[in-house]
Order: sequence, then structure tokens, then C-alpha cells
Amino acid sequence: MKVTLNRIDDAFQFEAKDANGKTVVFDASPKIGGKGNGVSPMQTLIMAAGGCSAIDVILILRKQKQEIHDFKIEIDGEREPDKEPSLWQTVHLLFKLEGTIDGEKAKRAVQLSMEKYCSVVKTLEGAGAKISWDVVVNGTTI
Repeated sequence: MKVTLNRIDDAFQFEAKDANGKTVVFDASPKIGGKGNGVSPMQTLIMAAGGCSAIDVILILRKQKQEIHDFKIEIDGEREPDKEPSLWQTVHLLFKLEGTIDGEKAKRAVQLSMEKYCSVVKTLEGAGAKISWDVVVNGTTI
């Protein structure tokens, strides 16, 4: 797997490109001299946790013939205060699914992803982050 970063301004903005030409734009916050024109590298870690887990959950629920009409994940994280490097201390994912979905199947799919399949979650846990999650199906917390 190969990724290339290319600086695109005179500060901290970079475009990351994978071998297939897909891109992500990174930038630093204005408080350290960036322009805020992209996501921070640390934000991408928790975004990646959501993306990784979402793929797992969809794959599991499709195998169980569950029909997903809408799927969102809200992710909240807190980094270690006053530390360098400032790692993710806590990350909470709220899975919100809509459709013809059995709540217990959805909860089990999320559990399997978070505890067994999602490599990004395991990477964050390995760095000391405490990961938590909740599941809401059709407006009801499961």
C-alpha cells in the first residue's frame, strides 16, 4: 500500500493520494499557522474508525438480509490534555441506523466490528484509547 503527500500551500495544507488516485486534504488549525482548509491528521484517525466499522456493520447486516435505509455515525473524542504527543484518550461512536433492521442484529454487528474486526479501532485501543459505542435503530437505543 502506497500513499503520497504533496504540500499544496505555503503553510500546512497537504493532499494525500493513494495508489488509486483517491485524495484527502489535510491542514492545521489557524491557531498554529494553518488555514483550516482540511481535516487534521488526528481527526482522520477517528473518521477512519467510523468508516472501518461502518463497512463491517454493513457487510454483517447484508449477510443477515437486513435492509438499511440510512446509516450515520457520530463520533466524539477527547485527547490527552497538556501532553506531547496528545493521543486519543476516549472515543465514543454512536451508530444510527434506519430501515427494516432487527435491533439485536444491529447491536451484535456493531459489537463484532468494535471488538473483533475493525483494525482502526484496534489500532486506537493499542495506543491506549478507551473506545465506547451505542446503537440506535429507528430512533430507539438498543
